[in-house]
Amino acid sequence: MLWLSRWLVLGIIFVSLTFSAPLFASQSMNQEDIQILIEKAKDAWVAQDVDALAQLFTVDGELIVPGQCWRGQERIREGVIHFKQQYSDVKIVIQRIIIAANQAAVEWYYEDTEKATGRRNKADDVIVVDFRDGQISRWREYFDTQTPTNR
Repeated sequence: MLWLSRWLVLGIIFVSLTFSAPLFASQSMNQEDIQILIEKAKDAWVAQDVDALAQLFTVDGELIVPGQCWRGQERIREGVIHFKQQYSDVKIVIQRIIIAANQAAVEWYYEDTEKATGRRNKADDVIVVDFRDGQISRWREYFDTQTPTNR
C-alpha cells in the first residue's frame, strides 16, 4: 500500500508540474498590451528615438538583426545610435501581428535611406518577439530584401 501512495504522490506532482505555470514564470501579457508595445517599437524605429526603443526592452533584453546581436539596454542603445548615424527616413508599415501567450510574430514592410549613398533600401521583414514582465525580452528580425513589393 505504501508503494501505491508514493506513486499517487508522484503522479500528483507530475500533473501539477506539467499542467501549471512554473512559480518563476512571469504573468502573461494580454494581446492589447503586446500590440501597443509593438506599435511603440515601430514608432521608435521610425523616429530613430534611441532611448524610447531601448526602454521597451528588459535590462537583459536582446535585439537581433541580420549580422548584429545587441544584449542589454545599453548595447541596444549603442546599436541603434550606430544605425541612426548611417540611415534616415525610416518608413514602416505593419502588415500583421500574430500573438500567442508572451510571444508575437510581426510582419512589416520596411524602408530606409542610406545616408552615405542616398540609396533607398526596401525589405519585407518578419520579427519574432518574446515578452517578459511587460517588456520585450527578445526581438529577432528576418529580412527579405530580394522580393519586397513596391509600395
